[in-house]
Amino acid sequence: PATLARLEEAIGVIRGLASGDEVIYDGATVSIPWVRGGRLPVWVAGYGPKALEVAGRVGDGLIIQLGDPLLVGWAAEAARAARTASHRESDEFTVCSVAPAYVGNDLSHQRDQVRWFGGMVGNHVADLVARYGSDGSALPQALTNYIAGRKGYDYRHHGRAGNPSADFVPDDVIDRFCLLGDVGAHRSRLEELVDAGVSHFGVYLMHDNQEETLKAYGDKIIPHFVGA
Repeated sequence: PATLARLEEAIGVIRGLASGDEVIYDGATVSIPWVRGGRLPVWVAGYGPKALEVAGRVGDGLIIQLGDPLLVGWAAEAARAARTASHRESDEFTVCSVAPAYVGNDLSHQRDQVRWFGGMVGNHVADLVARYGSDGSALPQALTNYIAGRKGYDYRHHGRAGNPSADFVPDDVIDRFCLLGDVGAHRSRLEELVDAGVSHFGVYLMHDNQEETLKAYGDKIIPHFVGA
């Protein structure tokens, strides 16, 4: 774990080194001497208001681990507001949504296979609620309400189907946070995410239908968006 001040410092160091600049790191002046005129966009992952502010103010993009257009839109708007306040609105800014995707027709089975994601996100949300509260003033209740039944988190089952730490996650949250259903359902959700400001989508494949889902994305979903 690191403070946001440390994160912001790291963004500057990473970007500077990739550009060939001299940077101060832990009190020492360092550089990569063979880099000339480089550029490395730095995307920042986060959920809370302060992390979103850092992403917009000093980052080149935001990574949000959610497939819920409402919540992704809220996060993107917060980051972009910070960017505008820092007079960087003219610079390119990327929003990347990352979530489990499972293409198939057995919705109940799909939910059980990716319920771990709700538990993982809930682990981060619990930290945010401890800091900001859950009254809706700082965080959307669509993000916080579902962790009321959470009893803890066991990292031994992290990112795995059948994670017992995710038993508290209801079906409706899985439906919002993940991309499930047939090809048409995935296309529709991705279109909603585009409308929410997303330009990139990362697929988590920690379930029992990896190859088929990846093939469906390659054959039927990604081509749907090419040239769109």
